[in-house]
Amino acid sequence: MENRYNISSVLVLNRFNLSSETVFPAFIFATLSYMIILFCNLILILTIVLNKSLHQPMYLILLNLPINDIIGSSAFFLQTINEILTNRKTMQYSACFAQAFFIHIYAGGTVFILSAMAYDRYIAICCPLKYNTVMTCSNIMRIITIVWMSCLLLITVLFVLLSRLPRCRSELTHPYCDNPSLLALVCANTAINNIYGLLIVALSQVIINGMMLYTYLQILVACFRSKRSDTKAKALQTCATHLTVFLLLECLGLFTIISYRIKNISPHLRWFMGVSTLVVPPTLNPIIYGLKTKEIKVKVVHFFRNKIFSS
Repeated sequence: MENRYNISSVLVLNRFNLSSETVFPAFIFATLSYMIILFCNLILILTIVLNKSLHQPMYLILLNLPINDIIGSSAFFLQTINEILTNRKTMQYSACFAQAFFIHIYAGGTVFILSAMAYDRYIAICCPLKYNTVMTCSNIMRIITIVWMSCLLLITVLFVLLSRLPRCRSELTHPYCDNPSLLALVCANTAINNIYGLLIVALSQVIINGMMLYTYLQILVACFRSKRSDTKAKALQTCATHLTVFLLLECLGLFTIISYRIKNISPHLRWFMGVSTLVVPPTLNPIIYGLKTKEIKVKVVHFFRNKIFSS
């Protein structure tokens, strides 16, 4: 019975079948993509950190989004660039396990951070008189702590359940390691893992997204009831930015989740959507917030004019 299980710590990779002519262009493309993500997200982080006028609840919560995007993109790109550059066809299971863990932290963290941002906008627009008493510095720190600790707890339990299972396969075809691709290597009963995974999906897609939908509906109602056109326009612009980021992530994330459940779907389409979830949001999030949020846009333009172009 024991011989059925493969306890080797080395996994065989069958995901980047590049010819010698395409290795260099693929390496350049992956490296440039990663550098763009790092640059855009670091600019957003530095803009918020270095400007005291942006040390407000909304921006302090927003600060966690580019940090989370860097975690997710780094987990994917560092391993991908290494594979392309070295043309290695093997990977340590521990490295794959770590990559999967941080990718799930990124996915869960994004949902929790966006929900915290929705709560902040709900209090600001629907209960403006209570905003300063509710969104104090201590409460902001509590919200941020709850966001990260909740995400860490859920994902840690997911991977503790995964780590107890023996493996009898060693071939990986998915472009990155995640819980479903690692479960595919297991030959034991995965019922508990599947149930817990579905519970996490239900928590994020039904409960949290339901709460976010409710808050944004209340915000829209409050905006249209407002008699001040400038307040209405600013509130709608802020909410439109949040909703754009939220819908982008949801469309990509939902398709990726569904693609694992549909066996006859094109593997190339599953591959493309899986990679897009880790590349598109981290690239567009700082650009969207930089262009659509007036305060951040002004500070970024001021930074480049005075620190870079003036020198």
